[in-house]
Amino acid sequence: MSNPERPPIEVRRSARRRKTVSAFWEGGTAVVAIPSRFTKAEEEHWVGRMVERLESSSARRAGRRSDAELMERALELSAQYLGGRARPGSVRWVTNQSSRWGSCTPSDRSIRLSHQLEGMPSWVVDYVIVHELAHLLVAGHTAEFWSHVAAYPRVAEAKAFLEGVSFATARGLNDGTGAA
Repeated sequence: MSNPERPPIEVRRSARRRKTVSAFWEGGTAVVAIPSRFTKAEEEHWVGRMVERLESSSARRAGRRSDAELMERALELSAQYLGGRARPGSVRWVTNQSSRWGSCTPSDRSIRLSHQLEGMPSWVVDYVIVHELAHLLVAGHTAEFWSHVAAYPRVAEAKAFLEGVSFATARGLNDGTGAA
């Protein structure tokens, strides 16, 4: 359960709890309360699901990051995962991207993120930023490009999350914000 991108997590098992699972923040720790009869596999499933909900809910309550905050985050991610080599000229939200999560124009070093990412867990938005930053180093989706992106530890999770949102949105199962 230890992941450098995840908050500290505490699991509380309760004999009184029969079916329900709940989660809440206690300080900076995500507390997940589960029935004591849950197996380890059930615990892992529910902890992952509930922490994602907490993070998503916190992101929605925190509101939209400003473009300046996006730029600051992009620079942090570039330093952390790409050796600081990817230096965007701008990073901003856009409302005219409905079929892409993000885009990058290497010639002017601009990165655009779809407003549909707002309210999604921060680790998902961070993945999209890292993906677009990698395009500042390599234009196409080559093996070299993916080796840069692979430095981000939650690539598979974020891609699966975005694929799930795309699947649900295409079938009218959610409003496209990542919230079911």
